[in-house]
Amino acid sequence: MSSNTSVQAVRVTAPARLHLGFLDLDGGLGRRFGGLGLTLEGLATRLVVRRAATLRIEGGAETARLERLWRALAEAAPLPPVAITLEGAIPAHAGLGSGTQLGLALGVALARLADLAWDARAVARLLERGARSGIGLGAFDQGGFILDGGRGRDGEPPPVTARLPFPPAWRLLLIFDAERQGLHGSQETGAFQALPAFAPELAGELCRRVVMQLLPGLATADLAAVGAAIGEIQRRVGDHFAPAQGGRFTSPAVAETLAWLADQGITGLGQSSWGPTGFAILPDAATAEGLRAAAERRLAGRHAGLRLAVTAARNRGAEVAPIA
Repeated sequence: MSSNTSVQAVRVTAPARLHLGFLDLDGGLGRRFGGLGLTLEGLATRLVVRRAATLRIEGGAETARLERLWRALAEAAPLPPVAITLEGAIPAHAGLGSGTQLGLALGVALARLADLAWDARAVARLLERGARSGIGLGAFDQGGFILDGGRGRDGEPPPVTARLPFPPAWRLLLIFDAERQGLHGSQETGAFQALPAFAPELAGELCRRVVMQLLPGLATADLAAVGAAIGEIQRRVGDHFAPAQGGRFTSPAVAETLAWLADQGITGLGQSSWGPTGFAILPDAATAEGLRAAAERRLAGRHAGLRLAVTAARNRGAEVAPIA
């Protein structure tokens, strides 16, 4: 290992993402899962890794996870002692990709300090991220709207097969429920094993929606087409996952809010990953803020953990900034 002593610290900002659904859990063509995702502005994991005399981690609730990640990376290559400071974190187990972004941010920062030839894909491989989805890796590398090609027999993280910028005027209304968590860890693994068979015909219909409606809609900024495609994919995939998560959506409070948005004529809505975070795709900031305010008035005092926020998509990946 050579050591780049001119770089004393590295700051990484790794953006959150929405996972908008899987396309083929059958895997009959050699690749399984395949997913859709969107990178977000405003929600990110931010950490600084500095040279130090001994390993030191200031990560708040993520300290233990950061230590496990560091030890896993240290088994792959000798690493210099560092001080790791977590300045902000994506909410954990909320369907926003917190674990992947934390691991990628740490691995890329350590690689920069130690002059290691690790890009984000190499870090994902070392940390066994991307077992089912390449969306987090695509969000870190490129941002924007991402389609991944599923997990193949080679065991590599799924490749990004299409990436499009998200129309900059459009906004996301995000619906958080702090009183719920999405499935993760061994519960998530068990849920995938217990799900019913995924019909190849369903996979074919979802892929047709993506290729002939969703991607062209993004390319031409056609919100009606994008909303119709996302809404249908969410309905079909949500119903398939319902036995594992207690319904189409994990959180009853989020489900109620999404139903109200559907009554307002919004079609591009759903749940990210296992939830509980919900989302709606809207044409502009004014519309999004208006719906947020109306929803908050309607739900005032009824769901203690519910919170709504408006954000934009992020059409660029993570920021990695050496500090001399």
